Amino acid sequence: MSQRRVRFPAEVKVPSPPDPVPSIGPIAFTLQFDGIDDHYDFSHLPCPYLMRPLALVLSQLGGDGGRIWRRNDFRAQARAIRLFVEFVAAAEPAQADEFALDDLEPEVLDAFEDHLARVFPEDSSQPFAMLSTVVRVLRLAYEAASEAVSPEMHARIGYTATASSRPVSKPLDAYPVPVFERIEAAALADVREIRDRILRGERLAESGQDPHVGGWGRLENVLWYVARHGPLTNEIVRRHRPLRALGGIRAVNSHLFLTKADMVPFLSLLMCQTGLEPECAKTLRTDCLVNPTRGFVSIRYVKRRAHQGTHKTMRVSNGGALHYPGGLLRLALRLTQRAREFIETDALWVVAVDAGVRDVYLTGTTHVARDGDAWLARHRIDQMKDRGGTPVAMDTRRLRKSHKSRNYLRAGGILEDFVTGHTKAVAAKHYADIDAHREVHEQAVENGLREALDVALVPPVVVDDHGIRLDDGDQELGVDEVRAALGTDNDVWLASCRDYYASPWARKAGAGCPVAIWGCLECPNAVFTTRHLPSLLSFLDFLEEQRDQYPVAEWKARYGLAWERIVHGVRPKFSGSQIATAKAIAEADGPRLSLPTQFMELST
Repeated sequence: MSQRRVRFPAEVKVPSPPDPVPSIGPIAFTLQFDGIDDHYDFSHLPCPYLMRPLALVLSQLGGDGGRIWRRNDFRAQARAIRLFVEFVAAAEPAQADEFALDDLEPEVLDAFEDHLARVFPEDSSQPFAMLSTVVRVLRLAYEAASEAVSPEMHARIGYTATASSRPVSKPLDAYPVPVFERIEAAALADVREIRDRILRGERLAESGQDPHVGGWGRLENVLWYVARHGPLTNEIVRRHRPLRALGGIRAVNSHLFLTKADMVPFLSLLMCQTGLEPECAKTLRTDCLVNPTRGFVSIRYVKRRAHQGTHKTMRVSNGGALHYPGGLLRLALRLTQRAREFIETDALWVVAVDAGVRDVYLTGTTHVARDGDAWLARHRIDQMKDRGGTPVAMDTRRLRKSHKSRNYLRAGGILEDFVTGHTKAVAAKHYADIDAHREVHEQAVENGLREALDVALVPPVVVDDHGIRLDDGDQELGVDEVRAALGTDNDVWLASCRDYYASPWARKAGAGCPVAIWGCLECPNAVFTTRHLPSLLSFLDFLEEQRDQYPVAEWKARYGLAWERIVHGVRPKFSGSQIATAKAIAEADGPRLSLPTQFMELST
């Protein structure tokens, strides 16, 4: 083998190392809310290794296609995560740069809960809300990296809080019925005016000509131009000074297009008629009406906050008048057709604004509530009184609640006939159990108790001096029983007893009645005649006097049933003259007829 010489260089030139690669890059993402980009950057926060998986979960939750589709709601969630990460950095300052998801321990989450309780007022709902956000995001983050969670931490994120309590939310109440009916009537009248305005504008546009030929000072010529080229803009008005005499850009455009102000009556009427959620009504598309048949049509809409099963339908009446929801939506499709063609959109609610034509809700350019109070003031609805005596303010959510309330009252409180689009539990909690139904519920309870009492107790047997039945009961009285009742041999105190030794209250058969004082009022053996009226009226006066001696609940427990039987079961069967005579007789011996000694012993 030949020998080879190897020559080494005098100086080894090692290439310079590249710039160090950062261990973690920017933590930022962009979401769209109502079609508008919203940028979120968490790169400046401490604990980057902890923040990155949490930010990833947030980016998957928010936006138009996510669970959290309201911009303000998402920002509140992002704020809670930011506060949590900053708290962790303050609690672990030496490890903040390297602190990761698998370093979290239950004690950190508990300490964060204590921190929130100290920062916010005692009655604030923020601690529980923020803690709920953090726990929910941690759960989702751990699902993607299950090996990073310890058994202790897995158990801790199984519940939200240890001390903070879930805020008890009071369901939004419905409008009073007169207010709701006034809003619906005003909205219906305005929609008719809007219809007439645009149809009249279309006829004017057809009668006009090119304003470059016929002049810009004539409304019909300007509308001819708008119908073909789109709404007027400031630039067009600056070029053609005669346009200024026609009332302004908005006034001219409103002859052919819906305006933002028109959305208030249109959406208010739609929600009054259908109970659609405000966000669902705003995002309807041109293909929202499907399956028309036999006077009904389905409204197809998207309920994004439903999370699962977001695409829904609602069956409504359909017809050629505006009091049919199908007819109302068909009119909206007709009046917005020209505007939709200009921007080639399938959004239903397209209006003319100062900058041109916009699909008003998908681009987030307007909200019903902003113009709603002005609309209420124009119709003087704001001068009506809301529940609690406050002036009425526009809240489109309450229009939906009022529609549900009307259906609930029509259904007589039967949930099976009332529940549409909800589970029974949600319908009962959020739509049935509201202040607007308090009187109905209390009356239902009272009626139920009365029915139960009627079933448990037969009506009192009342006969006149000739033995003719005055009551409506179905108990049969024999000739001997009638004769005994008209006599005095079987009298106890408040009534005549059909059989003193066959009492339903007796402890054993054949024993005497143990409740012969006012138990007669509940006894099927009792027969009441005019002879017993003085005692009954004296006893009734005694019961009324006892109201001042006992709390209401105790008085009802002691004497409520007896009072009920006399006032509603016995006294109404006698005439006014018979009652007046009995009162005079009862007052003959002192201020009132003396009460039996046994009665005084039992009642004290």
